[in-house]
Amino acid sequence: MNLKIRVAEAGDAETIARFNNGIAEETEGHSLDPATIGSGVERLLADSDNGQYWVAEADGRIVGQIMVTYEWSDWRDGRIWWIQSVYVDADHRRKGVFASLYRHVQSLASRDPDVIGIRLYVDAENTRAQDTYVNLGMQMTAYRVMETMFDKD
Repeated sequence: MNLKIRVAEAGDAETIARFNNGIAEETEGHSLDPATIGSGVERLLADSDNGQYWVAEADGRIVGQIMVTYEWSDWRDGRIWWIQSVYVDADHRRKGVFASLYRHVQSLASRDPDVIGIRLYVDAENTRAQDTYVNLGMQMTAYRVMETMFDKD
């Protein structure tokens, strides 16, 4: 399969939002509000200061995506890229799409003098994804993610 990795564009918003809904359905068993996810994708695509999407294309069709957002680490005096919104179309899984997306992001991050690392969070029970990340050179950490979310509806 011949993949092309490129920066996502405004015209990709509908596909990215659909893929993000696929992530929510597969990992959390629920659908996202179309207006909210649509707006969220469009806002990020319009303002790369908050993050960046890349997409993988095969035969002119988007088959995968990856998003990066940014964290400043005062401890390390550098920026950490957080991988989020990873999705690969079901027909293209286990064919190296995510690995290609990850390697692309890793290459860009390693060349940026301000970037000191890449992180992501993964469900504790998703051992298949964890194995994939370890095989790409990532390491498990001792940290757990905790959150307080605000209902803005």
